[in-house]
Amino acid sequence: MLLELAHVSKVYVAPGAAAAVEVLRDVSVQLAAGEPLAVIGPSGSGKSTLLNIMGALDRPTSGTARLDGRDLGNLPEKELAAIRNREIGFVFQLHHLLPQCTVLENVLIPTLTSRTTDADYARAERLLARVGLQHRLNHRPGQLSGGECQRVAVVRALINRPKLLLADEPTGSLDHAAATNLGRLLLELNKEEGVALVLVTHSLELAKRLPRVLELGDGVLGS
Repeated sequence: MLLELAHVSKVYVAPGAAAAVEVLRDVSVQLAAGEPLAVIGPSGSGKSTLLNIMGALDRPTSGTARLDGRDLGNLPEKELAAIRNREIGFVFQLHHLLPQCTVLENVLIPTLTSRTTDADYARAERLLARVGLQHRLNHRPGQLSGGECQRVAVVRALINRPKLLLADEPTGSLDHAAATNLGRLLLELNKEEGVALVLVTHSLELAKRLPRVLELGDGVLGS
């Protein structure tokens, strides 16, 4: 298995709070290499916390999260940062593109931790052409539509050939047409790139396009 969460719980204790808040409770899930998975649930159900633990952005309070057999909760931060950069791609509801950088420069940002190569440039241009943005390489985010910005964010997430792509409400800020197109694109790239996909969404229409859907409610994950 590529990704394994076993009996994961997450508890937050806010400063001055009277009681702790249990966001995730005894969550267990497995994801094979290249497998797509949709996670649905209402706001506040713990979906973003779940993705943060899957993506090594947060550690579980109890239980284990493993990527390729490595316990993410026990690795030093420097190693986790390398894993996040090289092995995990992130797409969020907001694209988080740097406004002063061109489309091509934004896509290449994850390659800057090592020396950006000619192969990186070639892959960026190929992926941007694949998502229909070959004519936008030198544009800046302010010159793009919301849907175009999200497509750039998807390409940026894929530039380092990650094993796992985590998408947190990636269509949430888009109109229906752009959301439909982006959802279709994510599923196509999941197959073409062979990358495992965890897609968190409020959209049942989008979730039903994936072969496996799990629902998160009150911190508990069920089918």
